[in-house]
Amino acid sequence: MKIGITCYPTYGGSGVVATELGIELANRGHEVHFISYAQPFRLTGREDRIRYHEVSVSNYPLFEFPPYDLALATRMSEVAEYYDLDVLHVHYAIPHSVSALLARQMLARNGRRLPFVTTLHGTDITLVGADRAYLPITSYAIDESNGVTSISDYLRRKTIETFGTTRPIEVISNFVNCDIYVRDPVITQQIRAQYAAPGEAVLVHLSNFRPVKRISDVIQIFSRVAREMPARLLMIGDGPDRSSAEWQAKTLKIHDRVLFLGKHDRVNELLPIADLMLMPSELESFGLAALEAMACEVPTIATDVGGVPELIENGVTGMLFSVGDVDAMAEAAITLLKDRDRLHAMSKAGRQEAQKTYCATRVIPKYEEFYESVLRASDN
Repeated sequence: MKIGITCYPTYGGSGVVATELGIELANRGHEVHFISYAQPFRLTGREDRIRYHEVSVSNYPLFEFPPYDLALATRMSEVAEYYDLDVLHVHYAIPHSVSALLARQMLARNGRRLPFVTTLHGTDITLVGADRAYLPITSYAIDESNGVTSISDYLRRKTIETFGTTRPIEVISNFVNCDIYVRDPVITQQIRAQYAAPGEAVLVHLSNFRPVKRISDVIQIFSRVAREMPARLLMIGDGPDRSSAEWQAKTLKIHDRVLFLGKHDRVNELLPIADLMLMPSELESFGLAALEAMACEVPTIATDVGGVPELIENGVTGMLFSVGDVDAMAEAAITLLKDRDRLHAMSKAGRQEAQKTYCATRVIPKYEEFYESVLRASDN
């Protein structure tokens, strides 16, 4: 198949999933075309069977806010026509599904078919799409999609509740390449020595550092852990709450033990060096960072919200707590780090669950089957 993919090319989960999906599809022989305002950060530009098409937005003085959605729709239709795309897959409903709908209508005037699939990722439904300013157009674009998927059953139910959509929504979970996200003891030990001294526990947090991730809670949890044992915290990612987190670490006098590493396109090399991941988010529709950690044999201390309980089995592959319960999360982290047998068992259970349910080899065929069903339906 020839598949167009549109996503936000930034550090958020939707962009990561879309990019990894494109890479996996290309590895399986499909031709993939990314259409966005910038090249997705996990693409190197050297991948076989993947092309990137930039969306240029006019800076005409009349426009206080450049109309990206219209420029995107135009570029979608151009790429689809020139490269004879079979299907367009948009990630994050606003504004991508609206742009895809316009592109489909533009091409239909010339007798050209372009079915599109919308994948819902989370805040496009729970935050942006639920805003009254966007709710009607989001609802319309979802209903007009040729196919709709969501990354968790929680998000599927939330979409139906918020928009009252009658369009069937297929749950296709996020995934991880289990051959890339894996703990190699030799390599892990070499990299770990760059960040921590022997005997130090290593905790990690990975996100886009936005308020919903509750970065302050991460720092507070670690400060309690650091009082009990030698430990380091790796903060992977960047975003609006980074500076306040840096200030907080300094105020708590732990800044020499908290390493802000910024954005990394090879987090698969960093995650395995950790003992625990911290994910105290206000809301997660799935929890991709926790899945990547699980595949690397790193259990997650997380919040019992959204789609997280679908991924993490409390007490088996990780531990779940109420939002904001910093004391309980810190106590659980300390207990696990002191009980190495239990930590090891939880690490192995997480890896096994990732392999059984969430490996790319198990999930990507579901997308292929979904595309094929959409194409069959659009033929009728």
